[in-house]
Amino acid sequence: MAESDLPSTQAEQNVNAKLVWLLGIPQLDEYLSFVKKRVVGGEKIPPRTLVDEWRAANDAFYELEQSEAGDADKINTMPLHGDIAAQAADLSETPHFKAMFDSVPVQFEMVELDRLIVCQSEIADVYSSKLGSALGTNPGAEDLFRFCMSLDRVLPPVTIKRISAELYHFVSPATDLRAHAVALLQPSDLVSVDSIGPVAAALGLIVGFTPNFLSAIRSGNRLLLHNGYHRAYALRTLGITHAPCIVETVTRTNELSVIANSKVSSDPAFYFRAARPPMLRDFFNPNLRTELLARRMETIVEVKFRMTDLTSTEMEQ
Repeated sequence: MAESDLPSTQAEQNVNAKLVWLLGIPQLDEYLSFVKKRVVGGEKIPPRTLVDEWRAANDAFYELEQSEAGDADKINTMPLHGDIAAQAADLSETPHFKAMFDSVPVQFEMVELDRLIVCQSEIADVYSSKLGSALGTNPGAEDLFRFCMSLDRVLPPVTIKRISAELYHFVSPATDLRAHAVALLQPSDLVSVDSIGPVAAALGLIVGFTPNFLSAIRSGNRLLLHNGYHRAYALRTLGITHAPCIVETVTRTNELSVIANSKVSSDPAFYFRAARPPMLRDFFNPNLRTELLARRMETIVEVKFRMTDLTSTEMEQ
C-alpha cells in the first residue's frame, strides 16, 4: 500500500499503530478483512488494489518456493554455554516455566532467527523498535538472554471496569492478557483483605499475562516461532542473527493441538512439510511486506460471577 494512502499526522500516529504485514502466503481473505476493519481508511481502498498487491507478493513467494526449497530445514541451532546455560537452568525451575512447558520435551537452544518459520502475519513495528532500542546494538550474552526471556519486562497497564454488580472487564493494550486458572484461596492468603467477619475461604478469578518467553516448536528439522515475534523482529532489525530460545519438540501431529495455536494445528503440513514456508526474514523482504496504519485494539477479559446463599439438611446433601 502506498505510504501516501495512509494518514501521517502526529496525532494519528499516536492513536494508531504502524504494522508490517507479510503478504503473499495463502491468506488473502484475512488480509482483505483486516484492511477493511482495522486499517485507517481501509474501507475506502478498492479491493482490486489490495488483491493486486497481494498477488504480486504471492508471485514473489512462488519464486522463493522454487529457489529456496528446503531452506527451512537448514536452520542452525546450538546448545547454550557458560553463564546463560546456568540462567536457563534457573529459569526452567520457576513456576511460570513449569506451568507453561509441561506437555512435550523442552530445552534451551541458541537458534538462527532468519530461518524460523512464522505463522503470524503482522508485526507492530514501533513496538518492536522500542524493544530493540532498550536492548542496544551490542548486548552481552546475559543481557540477550534476559531480553529473549522477557525477564525485565515492564508489565502493560490494566484497567478494571465494573460493568454491573456481577460483571467486570479487565482491559489492556497488551495482546497477551489472559484469564488464568481459578484458585481456591485460604485465609492465610488474604491477610490484607478486609471482610465483615472471619474468612472461611475465597475463590480467586485470576487475570494476568503470559510469561512471553521467546519460544519455538520443533518438528523434524524445522523450527516454528511460537512466541516472541516482536522480540525476534527487533533482534534482526539490530543485526543480531542468533538468539536463545525455548524449543518444544513434537513427534506427532496430535501434539500440536496441545501446544500450538489453531492456525498451525489446523494446517501443520503447510508449516512443517511445504517446500518453502514463510520465515522470519520475509518480514524484511520489500517484495513480501507492506506497511499499514491500523487502529489500536484492546484486549478485554470479561469476568462474570454470581453468588447465592443456600441452606439444606443432611438428607438433602
